[in-house]
Amino acid sequence: MRSSELNLTATRPAKRGASLLAALIVAVVGMTAPAMAQLKVDVNKGTVQPMPIAIPTFVGGGNAPDELSQNVSQVITADLKRSGLFAPLNPQSFVDPVVPPSTTPNFTNWRPLNAQALVSGQVTATGDGRIMAQYRLWDIYSGQQLTGQQFFANPANWRRISHIIADSIYERLTGEKGYFDTHIVYVDESGGKGQRTKRLAIMDQDGANVRYLTSGDALVVTPRFSPLRQEITYAALNNDQWHVYLLNLESGQRELIGNFPNMAFSPRFSPDGQTVVLSLQNGGNANLYTLDLRTRQLTRLTDSPSIDTAPCYSPDGRQIVFESDRGGNQQLYLMSASGGAAKRISFGQGRYASPVWSPRGDLIAYTKQAGGQFGIGVIKPDGSGERLLTDGYDNEGPTWAPNGRVLMFFRDPGGANSGPKLWSVDLTGYNQQQVPTPSYASDPAWSPLLN
Repeated sequence: MRSSELNLTATRPAKRGASLLAALIVAVVGMTAPAMAQLKVDVNKGTVQPMPIAIPTFVGGGNAPDELSQNVSQVITADLKRSGLFAPLNPQSFVDPVVPPSTTPNFTNWRPLNAQALVSGQVTATGDGRIMAQYRLWDIYSGQQLTGQQFFANPANWRRISHIIADSIYERLTGEKGYFDTHIVYVDESGGKGQRTKRLAIMDQDGANVRYLTSGDALVVTPRFSPLRQEITYAALNNDQWHVYLLNLESGQRELIGNFPNMAFSPRFSPDGQTVVLSLQNGGNANLYTLDLRTRQLTRLTDSPSIDTAPCYSPDGRQIVFESDRGGNQQLYLMSASGGAAKRISFGQGRYASPVWSPRGDLIAYTKQAGGQFGIGVIKPDGSGERLLTDGYDNEGPTWAPNGRVLMFFRDPGGANSGPKLWSVDLTGYNQQQVPTPSYASDPAWSPLLN
């Protein structure tokens, strides 16, 4: 049995010096089954037939309330279903009694349901005020255990444990990392159209645990996550001047990294987290710059009589993709991370904007405007393989899940009383789902995995 320790990091800003770390211990409860158990979802097909999976309500234990066990299994079920790769069965179809993970299920009672995988789990209260959550994943047809884990944590962290379990199941059955144990930072919009208060908010990737990071006294735009830390950069308009900030989500400490007399757009981290690339306006033009976060040195990357904006690093840090109207209208361009000549990669009808590189490096997502519609699309870095995943009146601002399998964006249906809401879509383009938020929401940014 292997064991390791992870730290859970809360996202609510705290007083300086206050600790927000709670211990989470995970142990592997049985290794992956032998090679005979080959149950796996093929995620590389054009369309994916969801795998039927049975996830009974977890068993309670000790003084842990039954509601807690139910909540854990419900969040796991919701995560896997929302991915579009799994089809959890209706619990009313289950004929076998729920058993703890220490008991081998009676697979003959599960096979008639046509489920391919079964999850058994338990949540138990421990004597030191913590809870222990454990699960096992079974291949119903071979009768083999595929994987299993157990976790110890503060009861307040039950939702995060659920996401981590869902990630483990997802990875075992797809061969790819999951994306459920993540956060989304976005711009919360409240109030009447044209007079909305915009403040930064953060939540779990499924819309739970919303917390507000700014008060709304300044216009905020383009929040972006650091690839290495629980830290974001964003731009705010104060007294008609743009400021770029760093906000540490663990401590709540905010740091001003630049006052810019001209407009500053789209600050985004380099892969090593040491540099921010952004766009500064000068007259009718805008050019790209890098800002070294250690020295505060500003370096100019482009110098053209056009508008260059929305820069994004490649995962290896060697290139930058950005949008520019240097060819007459907005298109996508690639250049070296140190500047120099740029190569155009988009050639379709319409205008291309807000490019963002996939964490896997194989695709670049973008917003495309054509024929009065805004859609979210993807294209390969060499300019081939362009395809739209969504379309509609207004679909903008794509951001990638850390496994490069799912995108989140915001959509505004139009109309006098409408406003933007967050949506997700996978690379097939078929699994579009609205992400719940308390009010209107725009410009999402997906965090790296928390664990």
